[in-house]
This record gives sequence, structure tokens and C-alpha cells, in this order.
Amino acid sequence: MDYKWNWAVLLQPVATGEPSTYLGWLFTGFLNTAFLTALAWILALAVGSVFGVLRTLPNKYLRALGTIYVSIFRNIPLIVQFFIWYFVVPELLPRGLGDWLKNLPPYTQFFVVSVFSLGIYTGSRICEQVRAGINSLPRGQRYAGLAMGFTLLQTYRYILLPVTFRTIIPPLTSEFLIISKNSAVASTIGLLELSGQARQLVDYTAQPYESFICVTLGYVLLNFLIIRLMGWVRNRTKVPGLLGN
Repeated sequence: MDYKWNWAVLLQPVATGEPSTYLGWLFTGFLNTAFLTALAWILALAVGSVFGVLRTLPNKYLRALGTIYVSIFRNIPLIVQFFIWYFVVPELLPRGLGDWLKNLPPYTQFFVVSVFSLGIYTGSRICEQVRAGINSLPRGQRYAGLAMGFTLLQTYRYILLPVTFRTIIPPLTSEFLIISKNSAVASTIGLLELSGQARQLVDYTAQPYESFICVTLGYVLLNFLIIRLMGWVRNRTKVPGLLGN
């Protein structure tokens, strides 16, 4: 293979005149990916939990609402959802809100749209995990809560959901890892996350191997941190003898 390795190119100043090196570009992309992953995960967990609960309620209309959410967002390709959020949604929002979103600085606009795209999409997957976790619990737990005088909301809050979330930590960890890798799709609308910065680096240096080896190591590091974090959460919240712990 006639390829000239040049790792020193990473420490060279970028050709655009910015006060940065090519390695600095990659580090900026890593931070963008990390922040995008964290914020989209928080949104996905919140939205997925709400709709997961809706899918287990006695009210058939609320269950149907949860089903519609899952059916729409799980079955549309993620890249299509990015384009819809970026090109279509701002036009459907009230004029003031839509104009505010379109007039944001480019990086901020790309980032906000990416958070919502990833968060809402992943939330539809977490929704099913929460629903399955609740349905896996013995029915007696719900009946016992209601018999003690708890409202249905209190039963979910104090009895069902605490046990459910402890049970589904392993699949939630997998979703956390998946969302970090799906963040690469954000580059299609202009956000220079880790993979986007790598492609830009290749365009300027013509050193693809060095660029994408660094990207691979960046994703490995990010996933390692996620696994360690979720392992810590699991150890802090586990209940001896509970399924999944």
C-alpha cells in the first residue's frame, strides 16, 4: 500500500486561518458529539418515559396517543427526521417561534435541531423499554398501591417507575451508546460533530487514515465513559435480588 503516513499533520495550523490545529478541530468535534449525546439522551429519557407510561394506562385514548408516537418516530429513518426537523418544522411553527429558530446562529441552529431530532427519535425506542418494564412487574404491585389509597399517578411515581427504571438500566445503557453513534447523522445538516470534523480534516489534508483512526478512538473513549457512567448508576440504584441487577 503506497500511503504516506503523516501524523504530524494533526498538529499543523488549519488552512482556514483559524487559531486552531487539525487536532483541535477533532477535539471540538468530540465535544460537540459529547454534548449532543448528553442533551439528546436527557430529552429522549424524559419523552420516552412519559409516552411509555401512557402506553400502560387504563385510558385507551392515552394508550393510543403513545402508540401513534412510537409508530411514527420509530418507523421513519433517522436521516429523514433530521431533514424534517431542519427544513419543515420551522415552517410549521408559529411565525415568531419559527423566525427565531431560523435566525439563530448557524451552529446553534444545527445543534438545537440535532438535539430534538435525536432526542425524539430515541425517545420512541425508550418508550417501548419503559412500557415493557412496567408490564413486566407483577400486577399486584399496582393493585397494592391503589389499595393503600395512592392515586394512579402516585402509584406510578412511588411504586412502579422506581422499580421499572432499575430493571431496564441495561437496555437504557445500550440506547445511550446507540445515540452517541447516531449523532454522526447530524453532520448531514451541517453540525460539525466528530465524524463531520474528520471529513473536513480529510478535505484539507488528504490524510484519511489518520483522521478516521482518531475518530474511531474518540468514539471508543466516549462509549467507554458512557459504560462507566451507567455502571455507576446501576451500582448506586440496584436492589439485591431484583431482576436486571
